[in-house]
Amino acid sequence: MTSMFHTVKVEQNGPVLDITLNRPEVRNAMNLAMVEELRTLFAGVPERGVRVVMLRGAGGHFCAGGDVQDMMQARMQAGQDSSPEPYVRLNRAFGKLLQEVEVVGCVVIAVLEGAVLGGGFGLACVSDVAIAMNNAQFRLPETGLGLIPAQIAPFVLKRVGLTLTRQLALTGMTLNAERALAIGLIHEIAASPEALQTSLGAILEQCLRCAPLANQVTKDLLHRCMPALNYDLLLDEAARSFAIAVQGPEAMEGTMAFMQKRLPAWGRTSGEKP
Repeated sequence: MTSMFHTVKVEQNGPVLDITLNRPEVRNAMNLAMVEELRTLFAGVPERGVRVVMLRGAGGHFCAGGDVQDMMQARMQAGQDSSPEPYVRLNRAFGKLLQEVEVVGCVVIAVLEGAVLGGGFGLACVSDVAIAMNNAQFRLPETGLGLIPAQIAPFVLKRVGLTLTRQLALTGMTLNAERALAIGLIHEIAASPEALQTSLGAILEQCLRCAPLANQVTKDLLHRCMPALNYDLLLDEAARSFAIAVQGPEAMEGTMAFMQKRLPAWGRTSGEKP
């Protein structure tokens, strides 16, 4: 199955589908190709008889968020007419992935280590069970780049609440694994790779003891218990807000600063050199 995909590695063992984000050279940053491959995999879960999906990253990191190179390419596609549509499509595709992962009928286990940033943070928030290595670092870096966490914010808010989401999104602060556990973002911390495998084995055994249809219906019921929101409308509007932000001067400066490995203009204190 892995040969069918270019940005992820896939292995199925009976009812367990193991998906590894596989762009370690960029800390598994998600480009549009990865988003589409993940959407294809999750759409095929019912036909494959999958009861549990394990989602992890290669090379010591889970996911460093969206690939800035994709955004630069979208900027080139927009061309001189400054059309927002390439940015809208790019941003909205990831939101659709989050929506689909959240409601898929099987159990989704996120295995988190290293960088869990931006879109990676969003994937952690739509998992059913999240277990992290003790080196995991969680952050929403978007506003520091002059962008907004357009497709991620609603799912972070559902996971940890409004107050913490505001602090995370508006400060770009970093959470370690212990803090992530304390706020309910993750469920367990592993101190070593061996401990991680032991915990995953135990969690997997527990999941497979539960009847698959009962799990599916229970998961749907729990989501229905949350306040009703039109996520399609909300995230469509958020994608357009993202497109406006991308084309603004803050995002231009923020992404250039990121590429040049320097502080953006608004991040420098008085007298500090670029």
